[in-house]
Amino acid sequence: MDFSGIVPALPSLWEGMLMTLKLMVLGVLGGVALGTVLALMRLSHSKLLSNIAGFYVNYFRSIPLLLVITWFYFAVPFILRWITGEDTPVGAFTSCLVAFMMFEAAYYCEIVRAGIQGLDRGQFEAARSLGLGYLASMRLVILPQALRNMLPSLVNQFVSTIKETSLGYIIGLAEVSFIASQINTQVFTLPTQVYLILGLTYFILCFGLSRFAFWLERRQAQRGNPKEAR
Repeated sequence: MDFSGIVPALPSLWEGMLMTLKLMVLGVLGGVALGTVLALMRLSHSKLLSNIAGFYVNYFRSIPLLLVITWFYFAVPFILRWITGEDTPVGAFTSCLVAFMMFEAAYYCEIVRAGIQGLDRGQFEAARSLGLGYLASMRLVILPQALRNMLPSLVNQFVSTIKETSLGYIIGLAEVSFIASQINTQVFTLPTQVYLILGLTYFILCFGLSRFAFWLERRQAQRGNPKEAR
C-alpha cells in the first residue's frame, strides 16, 4: 500500500489533530468545572437548585450532541441579531467548544455526584465538626477524596469526548476528520490510506486513554484490597 501521495498533506493532518486536542482539552476542563457545580447543586439541600440541575442533566442527556452544536452555531447569531440588531457570527470553534462544555457537563455532573455519594457520610460530618462550611467542606475534604473514585470514569468520558470532536465536521471546524476529508478530496485515489491514518490516529489516542483508565481501576482496586496490592 503506497502512502507516498499523502506525505505532503501530513502537516495539515497534524494541524487538524492539534485542533482536535485543543477542543478536547478545553471542552473537558470547562465540562468538568460546570459539571462539578451542577453536582453540588444536585446534592444541595435547596430543592430549587437541585431541580434546576436535575432538569439540566436530564435535558442534555436526552438530546444528541450534534443538535447542540448546530443549534448554537445557527441559532445564537440569530438571537443576537434579534437583540442587538447587528450580525454577530459565532465561529465554528467557539460553537463547538461551548456545545461540548454544556453537553459534557451533564455527564460529568453524574460522575462527580456518584463519586461524592460513594464516600462515607462521616467524612462530611467530620469536616463540619471542624467548623468548615458546606463549600469549604466540599473543596477541602470531600472533593479531593472523591476524585480518586471518579478518575476511571472521568478518563472513560475523556475517550468519548475525543471521538465526539469529529462532529465539528458538520459546521466546518478544521479538526482532524475534516482535514482528512479535504485531503481525500485532493487525492481522491487514496481514500483507504487517508482514512486508515485517520483511524489509527483516533485509535492511538482512545486506546491510550482506555488503558490508562484500566490502570486506574486496578490501582483503585489494589488500594481497596491491600493483600491484592502485595
